[in-house]
Formats: sequence, structure tokens, C-alpha cells
Amino acid sequence: MDDNDIVEMYWKRDERALQYSEKKYKAYCLKIADNILNNKEDSEECVNDAMLAAWNEIPPKRPGSFRMFLARITRNGAINRLKSYTAQKRHGGNADIAIEELSETVVGGTDVEGEVMAGELKECIGKFVKDLPEREGDVFTRRYFFTESIEEISKAYGLTGHAVSVILDRTRKKLRTHLVKEGYINEG
Repeated sequence: MDDNDIVEMYWKRDERALQYSEKKYKAYCLKIADNILNNKEDSEECVNDAMLAAWNEIPPKRPGSFRMFLARITRNGAINRLKSYTAQKRHGGNADIAIEELSETVVGGTDVEGEVMAGELKECIGKFVKDLPEREGDVFTRRYFFTESIEEISKAYGLTGHAVSVILDRTRKKLRTHLVKEGYINEG
């Protein structure tokens, strides 16, 4: 069943939409959640929560890409769950490492001008990633959106871990330059 048909079922409040969503995207969403949480049970709960959230959000939302819609909901749910864990202690998963790497790029010891609206910054980074060469954008997205490990990314592209690290380092530097140019970061 194609995604537009599934979304249409949500709009009609047909509960089979949940079954089709789970059948088509459960493994995909589990991978996203597990990359962040490193815990199968928590990842399962996160995916179940994501499916329920999709039911609650469609309608009124009509996602352009149903797959990315579910990915976003799953990722956000997993990050929120991880935040509750890290409020007590450091969790130590891929997400911690990826967030730390990216925060060095965005903050990196300089002041971020004022209180930047998160939505504007998200759009700016999204445009930056879209404008990257395909492989570079994919590697960046896999690391910082899907929180895949360097090893997973290197296997997917037939690259060494070092090559992936170099791509990510260069892309973070380009992102930093882009954010400075757009006025989100003061160059110190």
C-alpha cells in the first residue's frame, strides 16, 4: 500500500491505517529509536508512541512525506525519552556523541546571538543540508538526524570510518561558516 493511501486512511479515521503503518515502517522506526536509546524495550515503546502520535496528528496535519513524518515523530520521542534518562545520568549512546559533536559546531565556544528561534535555525540547517552534495548530505543526515554510528555509515557507503569522520568534520565546518554567514553565530 502506498503512503498516500495510508494517509488517506488516517484522514478517514480508519484504524487499519495503524496496521499498515506498522507493517510498512515499524522496522525503520525501531532502527531510529534504537540508534538513540540503545534499548530494545524503550525503542518498542517509542515506536508505539509514534504510531499513536501519527493517529492523533493526522488530521489536521497532512504530511508531505509520511516516512519522514514518522521518522520525525519517532526521533523526537526517543530524544525526549533520552533527555529524561540523562537528567539522572549520562546514557552514553550514539545520540549523546552526535549531539555533542554538533553542539561544538553550533556553539563551539562562541555566543549564539540572542535567543534564536528554534524553528528558524532548523529551517536554516535544513536548507544547508539540502544544498550539500548528495553523499555529504546523506552522511550528515544519517549521523545527526538518525544518529547512526560512524561504523554503520561507513558500511553503508563502503568508506572507512576515518573517511566518514573527515566528511562529517568538513561538513560541520561548512555548517558553522553557513551559520555565521546567516547571523546565527558571532565569529569570535
